[in-house]
Amino acid sequence: QVQLVESGGGLVQRGESLRLSCAASGIAPSAWTMGWYRQAPGQVRELVASISGGSPNYAASVQGRFTISRNNANHTVDLQMNSLAPEDTAVYYCNARRGIFYPQYWGLGTQVTVSS
Repeated sequence: QVQLVESGGGLVQRGESLRLSCAASGIAPSAWTMGWYRQAPGQVRELVASISGGSPNYAASVQGRFTISRNNANHTVDLQMNSLAPEDTAVYYCNARRGIFYPQYWGLGTQVTVSS
């Protein structure tokens, strides 16, 4: 059974940092494209960052502030978020995908709130 469990969310002030972590079980993240998505109230879920092999990909809104990394030994995928702003407030979800012949997996999400 595949599980993705997010942790590390919380309430911070503008300019502060948070580090989110996604612990994967039932899959080896090294063989999957791992991503972080977010969904703010009333908004569609959007891709924040993903990593496939060693190549990260970032949304323009977080480029230069967020860093995604993968620890293959621990089966975790982290998202370091710096210079947080109120518009980063959302529920952040971990995602694993591997092409059309495999199911896609989601975690339950972790809330990030940035106050001004």
